[in-house]
Amino acid sequence: MRPQTLDEFVGQSHLIGPGKPLRLAFESGKPHSMILWGPPGVGKTTLARLMARAFDAEFIALSAVLSGVKDIRDAVARAERVLQQSNRQTILFVDEVHRFNKAQQDAFLPFVERGLLTFIGATTENPSFEVNSALLSRAAVYVLKPLGDEELAQLLERACARVLRGIELDSGARALLIGYADGDARRLLNMAEQVQTAAATLRSERVDEAFVKNALTQSVRRFDKGGDAFYDQISALHKSVRGSSPDAALYWFTRMLDGGADPLYLGRRLIRMASEDIGLADPRALAIALDACETYERLGSPEGELALAQAVLYLAVAPKSNAAYVAFGAARELVRNDASRPVPEHLRNAPTRLMKELGYGHEYRYAHDEPDAYAAGESYFPDGMAPPKFYRPTPRGLEAKIAQRLDELAERDAEQPKRKP
Repeated sequence: MRPQTLDEFVGQSHLIGPGKPLRLAFESGKPHSMILWGPPGVGKTTLARLMARAFDAEFIALSAVLSGVKDIRDAVARAERVLQQSNRQTILFVDEVHRFNKAQQDAFLPFVERGLLTFIGATTENPSFEVNSALLSRAAVYVLKPLGDEELAQLLERACARVLRGIELDSGARALLIGYADGDARRLLNMAEQVQTAAATLRSERVDEAFVKNALTQSVRRFDKGGDAFYDQISALHKSVRGSSPDAALYWFTRMLDGGADPLYLGRRLIRMASEDIGLADPRALAIALDACETYERLGSPEGELALAQAVLYLAVAPKSNAAYVAFGAARELVRNDASRPVPEHLRNAPTRLMKELGYGHEYRYAHDEPDAYAAGESYFPDGMAPPKFYRPTPRGLEAKIAQRLDELAERDAEQPKRKP
């Protein structure tokens, strides 16, 4: 089923369509080093093999999971022999290149520079983080996308014509296989093979949706707990909550659960969202997120997941404010860059006679002895420091009342004489 020409390749029209980057690379007559970045089963290895065929180049494939520096040296020696004996170029394909460490990645550089090797790396992880900058600067990066339903349908039709002869897949079975494939061509073909084996065993010529469900194990979504898919989805969940879209938030939350994410990790992220994006606009949000985590710890899966889902919905519909988040960041920035100002004497603790004689705590005004429990005009900042304005409450939720209260206190402060340092 592997394509023999570029025209047989299914998917990635944004790269191999007429006038697109990889199509132009094939037509140029001269290969160049590249990194193919995309999820599993979208054609990274196939494109590398097609390029070797198009340029009549020697093709050497390594897996970063199994190979080491010795394998790289052997590949270089083989490339040199091929060049001497037949004057042919060598394409070195490295699958899962992000699994090579810095030293292993550096081992390619001299031979890529000399032009002995055309390097093609395949990775499911963001090369900006996983590939050395030196190697990255010498290779073009092409982003491959999951296959769409129409492309998977085309691939399945081809499989039916070539290898599933004698078996009739009805529309429900085809739709289910395409849905289970989740954009992964390799997975689609593997499942088609499983269906073929089951049909042959049961001597069944017609395959429907029920047959597929019985023949295949439960579908597992494309989800890497430490990879880009993981961080992309948690980002989508966070942004959906921040954007007050309860349905979208619940969708991404459920997608991550379906993909195998740790529910308590999701709970911890909800706690973060409650502090960062809701804050004092609705202080109950933090308590609800914490309660949801505690509920999950007591009930476990799947019962405890409902409490987390409830928290997701509450956070999404709650009034939003990042005022506390911004204020904390501003305070940290000021403290990081400011001098170590001493605590004013009237704010210092004075547990001993010597400290009292030194003026510690002198003229401190006990707020509870003042009208409305507020010492109007009192300063709580270091002497000589202009009061910064870190916290600026929004006009949403409880913060609207907080803002009103702070304005009232500021008016009372303005009516009082300032304390002399």
